[in-house]
Amino acid sequence: MKRIVIIGAGVGGLTTAAVLSRKGLDVTVLEAHVYPGGCAGTFFHQGYRFDAGATLAGGFYPGGPMAAVAQAAGIDRWPLLKKDADMPAMDVHLPDGRMVSRWSDDRRHQERQATFGPEGERFFRWQENAADALWSIAMRNIPWPPQTLNEGIRLAGQTGAWLMEDLRRLSPSFLADAFRPAAAHLGNAPASLKAFIDAQLLISAQATSDQANALYAAAALDLPRRGVVHLSGGMGAIADELTAAVRANGGRVLFRREVTGIRFENNHPVSVETKRGESFPADLVIANLTPWNIARLLGDAAPRKLKKLPAYPANGWGAFMVYAGVDKALVPKGFNLHHQVVPAGPLGEGNSVFLSLSPEESTGRAPAGFRALTISTHSRLAPWWSLFNDDPDGYDERKKVYVDRILAQAERALPGLREAVGLVLPGSPVAFQRFTRRYAGWVGGFPQTNLFNTWGPRIMPGVWMVGDSIFPGQSTAAVALGGLRVAHAILLETFPAYAEILSPEHAQFGKPELTPQQNPEMLH
Repeated sequence: MKRIVIIGAGVGGLTTAAVLSRKGLDVTVLEAHVYPGGCAGTFFHQGYRFDAGATLAGGFYPGGPMAAVAQAAGIDRWPLLKKDADMPAMDVHLPDGRMVSRWSDDRRHQERQATFGPEGERFFRWQENAADALWSIAMRNIPWPPQTLNEGIRLAGQTGAWLMEDLRRLSPSFLADAFRPAAAHLGNAPASLKAFIDAQLLISAQATSDQANALYAAAALDLPRRGVVHLSGGMGAIADELTAAVRANGGRVLFRREVTGIRFENNHPVSVETKRGESFPADLVIANLTPWNIARLLGDAAPRKLKKLPAYPANGWGAFMVYAGVDKALVPKGFNLHHQVVPAGPLGEGNSVFLSLSPEESTGRAPAGFRALTISTHSRLAPWWSLFNDDPDGYDERKKVYVDRILAQAERALPGLREAVGLVLPGSPVAFQRFTRRYAGWVGGFPQTNLFNTWGPRIMPGVWMVGDSIFPGQSTAAVALGGLRVAHAILLETFPAYAEILSPEHAQFGKPELTPQQNPEMLH
């Protein structure tokens, strides 16, 4: 019996833990915080339950990522609230005052045509075609990037089979798109379309159209078509369900266990050490952490690639958050729960914001008469840390400036917001490091600028990584797929006897031929 210790109870780590424990392996998850989920968790504060970071739950459609996770983890159903069919996934407020609703069904065509004209519809035809192909690839559990000879052989075989089956999905530009940015498809698009695409890509791919790889961008822009739902209790319900699945499968999830190091013998892990002085024996260690966090845990044992990491993730983003309690009387009937506000100027830094409001029927999310609102903006890491370390007064002043700027922008979506808030709780990248333990408060993973800007899950013999640093990258659905991929890779590689048990799961996750358009019913 192999002893597996997973560091971090984020969605990726918990998915891996649930699958491995269900196969009868000895799995222990160690989490420093008091609740699971990390950046996709939900925390309690003064009667409110706020989503900490991620607020948009996607991938909940038959044959999709979260259906595959539920099947592999032994979860009967996700705790979903009934989503109003007449409610779009989100509303996007453009610089010129117009609003674009991101529908999941055929209404999206009319909406885009009316807002952006023929040029916009041409772009989205390419985007959806490429996205169907990319999600089909991701659901096939491909080992990307391949790290062993066997993975290279398997990748070639899976890619060949996929090409034979899905040539109909490929556009003539598919190969070229692997090496160019999404902007190549914008051509002479109107400024409003480019602003819209750039803003959507920043929140989904961490890069704008002139930098984001075309194929990654196509998949990232597809989130509204990929089964966006509302969860009872908030985003943290995903991690709560996975935690329950790990325990039901015989594994352990332990909180308040901050890991301080990994002990090695003969260049192989033998135990994981915690701040409490505990030592957990380990034959395999899986880190649901960033490469920077892993480098610090490994110390001198870290491989060269980890030792050469820069001070901060190159082009990596942090988030500045405002968690607000809003008088429910302010919210109009039928008001969408998700809004993005796009400025005329630069994105991020409080200029562009994303709002997520707790559902009205989710009464446990806020005190009586109020609703929980999470507002976020992209922000660079270094300035926050420079002020925090060298100028505490300047740091506090910058937080105040960002709160004012963010609330002012959010009022474009929800007029009167500043007069209707009963609680305002700011959170900078410094707070993200404190509460999620992510190095420097870096969130969102690597900007998806090229197909090779991702890490393989194998760090060194006996040490693996899951999370948003490995393929397929950002979003809870993508991170969960990465967790499935790591679990299956470990079972197939380390425990060959399980290969037959896994079949056909190891070949693909779910049924990639079932796109949201072919079967749009949500899982309830």
